[in-house]
Amino acid sequence: MMLATGLVAIDSTVIATAVPSIVADIGGFTSFPWLFSIYLLASAVTVPIYAKLADLFGRKPLILWGISVFLLGSILCGFAWDMPSLIVFRAIQGIGAGAILPIVITMVGDIYTLEERARVQGYMASVWAIAAVVGPTLGGVFAQFDLWRGIFFINIPLCLLAGWMIWSRFREKVEPRQHRIDYAGAALLSVSVTLLLLGVLQGGTGWAWDSPQSLAVLGAGALLLVAFVLVERRAAEPILPFWALSRRLLWTTNLLGFCVGAVLIGLTAYVPTFLTVTTGAEPIAAGLALGALTIGWPLAATIAGRLYLRFGFRPTTILGAALLVVSTAGLALSTFSPSIWVVAGLCFLIGAGFGFAAVSSLVAAQSSVDWSERGVVTGTQLFSRSIGQSIGAAALGAVANAVILANGGDETIPSTMEAAAGAVFLGGAIGAAVLLVAAIAMPRVPLVAAEGSPEAPPEAAPA
Repeated sequence: MMLATGLVAIDSTVIATAVPSIVADIGGFTSFPWLFSIYLLASAVTVPIYAKLADLFGRKPLILWGISVFLLGSILCGFAWDMPSLIVFRAIQGIGAGAILPIVITMVGDIYTLEERARVQGYMASVWAIAAVVGPTLGGVFAQFDLWRGIFFINIPLCLLAGWMIWSRFREKVEPRQHRIDYAGAALLSVSVTLLLLGVLQGGTGWAWDSPQSLAVLGAGALLLVAFVLVERRAAEPILPFWALSRRLLWTTNLLGFCVGAVLIGLTAYVPTFLTVTTGAEPIAAGLALGALTIGWPLAATIAGRLYLRFGFRPTTILGAALLVVSTAGLALSTFSPSIWVVAGLCFLIGAGFGFAAVSSLVAAQSSVDWSERGVVTGTQLFSRSIGQSIGAAALGAVANAVILANGGDETIPSTMEAAAGAVFLGGAIGAAVLLVAAIAMPRVPLVAAEGSPEAPPEAAPA
């Protein structure tokens, strides 16, 4: 499962450092941001669909499908002949990635007890920490030798190994029964969310927010989302059941996940640039300062298991949220006197806050349902986080651009970047405050499996 997670984690970091080499070879500089946007869109919109199918047909076929599609997309990316073809093949990669991460986290919920689960989630978080270092380094090596296609071809042995290990080591017994797949709901959800995310990602960059393109895309997305709601109300087995959004525990943890995504994207997008411009730090040093976040996260996630077993899910989540509020507010204040060491320390604390809050709330949500609903719950949590990232990127980007324009329009001037980063980090602190409110609103969840085996019904017995 860590190897499968590594496929997605490394792929999200390895391509950034190779962009100049890619553009120099196949051109398309003006379109290269779509290498990231299309991947995000494809993976985000497919998460709830894969999650529901995993509850219907089991985890194993879905995770193997995701790895296979990701492998196909990687091979095609390696043979891309121009930027449009590479963008299309990145979309295929994203469709595969949309299955991998939610199914892996669902499998963790199936296999491990409550006591073990936070520790294993810490292992999963450590994969992202390793990828934060290995990915850019690997991409830089391939780019330096003009072998950018290697960043995609290296996925071939990794995919084959991950697929073989899951095929041979993971066993589950799913009782066969007839299902009525919600094709209409899946199609409406995919198209509506794609249009809405497209409108958010392109608004203010690709086109003006009040332009005809923006109004058409966002309007069509909203109308299709209304149609999706009407279809889901009559579906026998809805792709996104409304109970996953209406139960108090689930809507509070979904809101929490949304805030996690929004705050996280603001930090990852602006901390390195802020340090590079204001302190003169080398890009690698600025990246390592942000990397402290990915150290604090898995450490706190490992400790979270002991805390929620002793004090409960809600207090542990509140602890993480409170730590996030304090540390993000400190990060906003640090812009008045930039220091790479102070930022690194605050990023570590922010990562710890994420580790306590995100892991405890996710385990709480998973523990509130049985095997047949755990995939939907996990997928909805990650879907909320993806939506938070998209909206957070657009909102915080708009704030940063407005501040930069108000200060002369040159983001390379330290005082201008201090003002822009301060506004972004303040927005992150506000997001952390909303996250704290969501944590306080969580109901108390009984530790139903603290001393037992994994909460899997007889038809699902992973080994």
